[in-house]
Amino acid sequence: MTDLKDQIAAWLGGGLAAVAPGEVALPVTVERPKQAAHGDYATNVALQHARLLKRNPRDFAAALLAALPPSPLVERAEIAGAGFINVFVSPAARQAVVARVFAERERYGRSDSRRGERAMVEFVSANPTGPLHVGHGRQAALGDALAALLEWQGATVTREFYYNDAGQQIQNLAISVRARAQELLGEHATFPEDGYHGEYIRELAQRYLAEVGHDLGDVESIRRFAVAELRREQDRDLLAFGVRFDNYYLESSLYGDGRVEATVARLAASGLTYEAEGALWLKTTQFGDDKDRVMRKSDGGYTYFVPDVAYHVTKWERGYARAINVQGSDHHSTITRVRAGLQAVGLGIPPGYPDYVLHKMVTVMKGGEEVRISKRAGSYVTVRDLIDEVGRDAVRFFLVSRKADSEFTFDIDLARSQSEENPVYYVQYAHARVASVLRQAGIATDTALDALGDADAGALQSPYEEALLRRLADFPGEIATAARELSPHLVTFYLKDVAADFHSYYNAERFLVDDRRLQRARLALAAATGQVIRNGLAVLGIGAPEKM
Repeated sequence: MTDLKDQIAAWLGGGLAAVAPGEVALPVTVERPKQAAHGDYATNVALQHARLLKRNPRDFAAALLAALPPSPLVERAEIAGAGFINVFVSPAARQAVVARVFAERERYGRSDSRRGERAMVEFVSANPTGPLHVGHGRQAALGDALAALLEWQGATVTREFYYNDAGQQIQNLAISVRARAQELLGEHATFPEDGYHGEYIRELAQRYLAEVGHDLGDVESIRRFAVAELRREQDRDLLAFGVRFDNYYLESSLYGDGRVEATVARLAASGLTYEAEGALWLKTTQFGDDKDRVMRKSDGGYTYFVPDVAYHVTKWERGYARAINVQGSDHHSTITRVRAGLQAVGLGIPPGYPDYVLHKMVTVMKGGEEVRISKRAGSYVTVRDLIDEVGRDAVRFFLVSRKADSEFTFDIDLARSQSEENPVYYVQYAHARVASVLRQAGIATDTALDALGDADAGALQSPYEEALLRRLADFPGEIATAARELSPHLVTFYLKDVAADFHSYYNAERFLVDDRRLQRARLALAAATGQVIRNGLAVLGIGAPEKM
């Protein structure tokens, strides 16, 4: 079903074609004005075209209004300011959103605009060297929500976790576990300078001794055991966080399958590499980098961006024309060189592949003080710590509630509080209030849309009802915008606005009034609000409780 906003834009576009036939036509953009007194929608289309056609904006706007045909959707349209047009929709058009929510239910807000698109969202991708920290949690919440947003637009999405299971960090993990095991056996142990020190290392050493044995000479065996154990722990934490992956990709497989060597050969064949100082270089400056980058060092080892290029070649070859990486902001410097390598391999990969969503790290506060360490991890706060403190829903909501590239402070005390200052509580409480209203009317939440299907939304006339109707009508557009801009925080903003509108409505109006037509209309509006809140929370992977 076409959104009311799009129908208004099409109506204006028809008038524009009549008043300026054959002229260059810009897209008609309509937006919600900040003040309801300025109408349901506003557009600057007259200003834009008047500038192109060198005409007076207000005169052009008047001509456009005169050319617009009558529409059952529009009560009136007015010129404002220098040539803006404010559109006031008819009450029936505004009220129609209730019937639409009732008809589409769990699908309200979904679109087929990206049907046929195969997309991969890669996120978390933590080294299996320790428990997941809060930064990984922000990635998990962001990545899962981004994948859901694309799915809500009709795309087929794969969630992938890339395991960095090769390199010096993994070797340091194995040596750290061996050193702790030696200590447990009363032997002399030399701990690596860049080793891992958390309590979890001691736990791994204890399990290794109990399950494998006391022969600590086989470092490779210790490495395999430690990586497998930490992968299982990370999987358990992600499951507790409500995040599931469709595929796991091992960095080590890129070497075992010869993909790194094949990628280097392709780059060498492109003519964009050269030897200097005993190393192999890629001419990344031809793709906007500030200097060329070493691919293969003088000792024969590859720099870290080479397997990254090889990995992204596999994404392209697996048919993912759209790839999105959710990573920490410390990866910013790798973007140009990875994209440069992908363009240079000669596979027709576009310059902007892949997309990146980079996030800042999270500061955790409790009791007015910053929390820096975990009892188990020793040097950082883990995802599990936050889940245990405030619950999964609060963690997920909070971690996507700000733009990814903004600093974020996670206040544990706020996340625990039952107040309107706590955004996830405020939104979930609105849903619980909807359920309470329906229960008082003797209607179960899961059958409300069936029970109230014959309600007459024409009875909804109060300013509070009009505000809520407008807000519900915006949901599909908000989801589309959040997907297009890769910005799940916009969904949290929208949900807080819906909750605010409903709480105001709840406090201002009675639902179980004597007028049966009005009562059923208000109950239907409440039920529609509950459905929209559930849908929005579902995008974020958050529950919608009926009691709080």
